[in-house]
Amino acid sequence: MATAVIMPKQGQSVETCIVTKWFKKKGESVSVGDILFSYETDKAAFDLESPADGILLDVFFGDGAEVPVLVNVAVIGKSGEATEVFNPDQSTHSPDTASKASTALEAIEAIKAVKAIEAKGLNKVLSTPDGKLRISPRARRLAGDKGLNYNNLQGSGPNGRIITSDIEKILSGAAIITKSVHTTGVEYTEQPLSNVRKLIAKAMHASLQNSAQITHHMSADARHLLEARQKIKSELSSGATKQDITLNDMVCWCVIRALEKFPEANSHFLDDRIKIFHKVHLGIAVDTPRGLMVPSIKNASDMDLVKLSKELKSVAEACRKGSISPELIQSTAATFTVSNLGSYGVEMFTPVINLPQAGILGVCTIINRPANMGNNIFGFVPYIGLSLTYDHRAIDGGPATMFLKEIKEQIENFKY
Repeated sequence: MATAVIMPKQGQSVETCIVTKWFKKKGESVSVGDILFSYETDKAAFDLESPADGILLDVFFGDGAEVPVLVNVAVIGKSGEATEVFNPDQSTHSPDTASKASTALEAIEAIKAVKAIEAKGLNKVLSTPDGKLRISPRARRLAGDKGLNYNNLQGSGPNGRIITSDIEKILSGAAIITKSVHTTGVEYTEQPLSNVRKLIAKAMHASLQNSAQITHHMSADARHLLEARQKIKSELSSGATKQDITLNDMVCWCVIRALEKFPEANSHFLDDRIKIFHKVHLGIAVDTPRGLMVPSIKNASDMDLVKLSKELKSVAEACRKGSISPELIQSTAATFTVSNLGSYGVEMFTPVINLPQAGILGVCTIINRPANMGNNIFGFVPYIGLSLTYDHRAIDGGPATMFLKEIKEQIENFKY
C-alpha cells in the first residue's frame, strides 16, 4: 500500500512551510531515512526523511511552494500503484523542471568551481559502501545558499559524510573562479533571493512601515564589565569555573534588570492596547549562514547570570544548526530584543524593532574616551555604546530615555 509524505507541523503557530529543495525526483527509488527534501518555517530549516521504502510515485509540490502543514506533499509506493487519492489537488504547485534549473551562468560557475577544486585535489569521486551521498544538513544549506555543486565531493566526515568544512573549501575555490570569470567580461552574477531572505526583508520593511521608531544613543562606563570578564577568564584557566560568561551575557543581564524597573519597555504594542509582561522573555539576535534569527529565552528574568549565559549560548547554537524550535523564533515569543554588533567594531547603529515588541537595544563596541578621573586628572575610560530603538506609539521619549539610562547604570554598577 502506498504511503503519503506529509508536511510536518513544526510548532503550534506554524500553518504553512516552504519547500526549499527536493533531493529526490519522481520515479526514483527511496529508502527509509533518505532525505527527500528540505523545508523551512519562518526562519528555521529542516530536512524531511523518507517514511517508507519504495518509489517516489508522485510529487505534489515543487521547489519554492508554500505548503499547508499536515498536507500530502508526495506519495511513496510500488510501481503502478494509484496516487490520485493522495493528491491534495494543488496542481498549480506541481514541480516545474524548468524552474528548478539554474541559470546558464550559474551552471557554468558551478562546473568551473568544481573543476577548480578537482585541480587542487580537494574533489574526488564519492565512493561509499552503499553508494549514497552523505551530507550534513548545515553543509547542504551552506552549499545551497552559495549555489555550489557538491555531488562529487568526497566528504571528510565519518563514512565519507560531507561536512561544513568541506563546503568551505569549495567556497574558497569558487572565489578564485568568480575572479577569473570577471576578467572575461562578466560584470556581475545574479541569484534569486532565498526564502529566508524574503522573510527577513518583508519583516524589516513592515516594521519600519507600520511603527513610529526612534533611536536614542548613550554610552556606559564598561570598566566593571571588563574587570568581571578578566576575572572569569582567570577562573576558566584555573578550572575554578566552567561557564564562559561573555560581555554580551553581562549586558543582557543588565538589560533584564532594567526591564524589571521599566516594565512599559517589556511590552507588545497591539494597535488598540499594550500588553505589558510580568516576566522578561529575552530575544537575542543571532547571525547564521541562512540569515538573521531572533530566538527567545523564556523567563530570562528568573535566571541567574550563569543560567542565562548557558541559555544564550544554547539558543544561538540551535539557530546555527537549524534545530531551534519554531515557537521560539516567532516575533511574539520575546518581549524585548538585544542585538550586539560590538564584536564587529560597530560604534553606533539603528536596530529595527521586531514587532510587536516595543523596543530593541543595539550593543556597540567599546571605545576608550577621555574622562575626568577626579581632582582635575583626566584619563581614558572604556565606554560601551548603547542604541535603543523604541516604538513611540508605545513609549514616550522621556520614559525611553530613563530606561536607557537605567541600562547604563546597571552596566556601570555591575558586580560579578
